[in-house]
Amino acid sequence: MGRSRYKIVDPKLPHFVTCTVLHWLPVFTRSATVEIVLNSLRYLMNEGLIIYAYVILENHLHLVVKSHQLGVDMRRFKSFTAKELIRYCDAHNVSQILDQLAFYKKAHKTDQAY
Repeated sequence: MGRSRYKIVDPKLPHFVTCTVLHWLPVFTRSATVEIVLNSLRYLMNEGLIIYAYVILENHLHLVVKSHQLGVDMRRFKSFTAKELIRYCDAHNVSQILDQLAFYKKAHKTDQAY
């Protein structure tokens, strides 16, 4: 079982969450990549995530959210969104971002390219 970085004080209350892109790379500069984030959030809203506020900047995002399984929802959000962003960059030949993601990835992640 994986660990959660999030300290859920009370699942009945909203929480402020920040998600950053590896090494602060400017991934969210295209409308298509922002749409990937929004689609992922929309899906989780159908699964019970409540979003009170959000802001998406070029290299990170902030959320005020509530969920009875916030740690699980955030893990699902980050995993799905990362895979879709890599798929988008690969399909649209955004090699500069892909090269930087590959360079900065953790050395022990040998089973993953990014």
